[in-house]
Amino acid sequence: MSEPSAPVGPAVLIAAASGRALAAAARRAGFSPLTADLFGDDDARALSAASRRVGDWREGFSAVPLIAALDELSDGREPVGLVYGAGFEDRIEILDELGERWPLLGTPPAVARRAKDPLALAALCRALAIPHPDTRLDPPENPEGWLAKARGGAGGAHILPAAQIPSAAHAPDDAHYYYQHYYQRRVAGEPASVLLLCAGGGARALGLSRQWAAPAPDSPFRYGGCLRPADLAKALEERLADAAGRLAAALGARGLVSVDFLVEGDAFHLIEVNPRPGATLDVYEDRDGRLFAAHVEACRDAAACAGQPPAALAFEGAAAAAVAYARSEISIMPALDWPEWAADRQSPRSFVGAGEPICTVTARAGEPLAVRALIETRLGALADAIQQETGRQAP
Repeated sequence: MSEPSAPVGPAVLIAAASGRALAAAARRAGFSPLTADLFGDDDARALSAASRRVGDWREGFSAVPLIAALDELSDGREPVGLVYGAGFEDRIEILDELGERWPLLGTPPAVARRAKDPLALAALCRALAIPHPDTRLDPPENPEGWLAKARGGAGGAHILPAAQIPSAAHAPDDAHYYYQHYYQRRVAGEPASVLLLCAGGGARALGLSRQWAAPAPDSPFRYGGCLRPADLAKALEERLADAAGRLAAALGARGLVSVDFLVEGDAFHLIEVNPRPGATLDVYEDRDGRLFAAHVEACRDAAACAGQPPAALAFEGAAAAAVAYARSEISIMPALDWPEWAADRQSPRSFVGAGEPICTVTARAGEPLAVRALIETRLGALADAIQQETGRQAP
């Protein structure tokens, strides 16, 4: 439990696996964030008027303790509503319960449920003539060239070659494990994402970003980081923005939404929809600090927007964010003199398992190549600092 800092504006509840980025965006927009998340890191506590750590990040949210924490946070503060981030893709029923207690400032749960239903998304892409990989619930007879994805998965760590998923007869514990996955034909391309602001049945593209993976032995597609701007050909960016906007509008998404693609030359496939603010939030710090306010406005006044989301926001220069993962176990996290470009910082003396996140590294520069180089330099500097402090293999 954290000590509340001085309120800075209207109170708003935030519930996300990691609430730090949303809390920072809320602060920049003049709100007083009340944050419940699975990490309870020092950054989120410092940015929030009050915060609660709920559960364990390895297990995810459960409705009862989350609602109890949000009740405590909202007591006497009259929040304008609740903004949710990642952490609910595989348990959207919790959003139903949250929406019964507080105004949900985001895509309605029924819409989020459809967006994360792999067959429903595939059918919608076909209806809109948007390229999308072949998708099925049953495993293909020949798994070569197919991927297995966890239903409601996020962050890339859940994606595996289909051949690595055991058959129902050999699934661990019971066949439930087997049926947690769906299968998608593998397509070529580099990942890119469109950030949208949706309201009133319309959607406006705010920008495009690129992503990259940080492969691990058991997670070959684990999320590594993101970079804005995507710096693709203008005609291709327009086609991606058009496809993303048409899909989000057809779904009825609301507020900040990201749509992920794989891009190969001038061809693309739409891969996934994240119907809430996501991992790219760190690279979309707009010039006037209004991004979070635009999300709230789009969600609260959707009818008044009449299909036109709030005015476009200005994003200057280039920005990148990457996750620093531990390459080996850190039994006692050292008390580092953290640089200002490190966020979501592990607390001193905490245990960090191999492959677990240490922090988020951010960078800004004038153009994309420079900011990507700066990110890599900072990841290396952080690894060196931890190696020096622990006297072991660098994380």
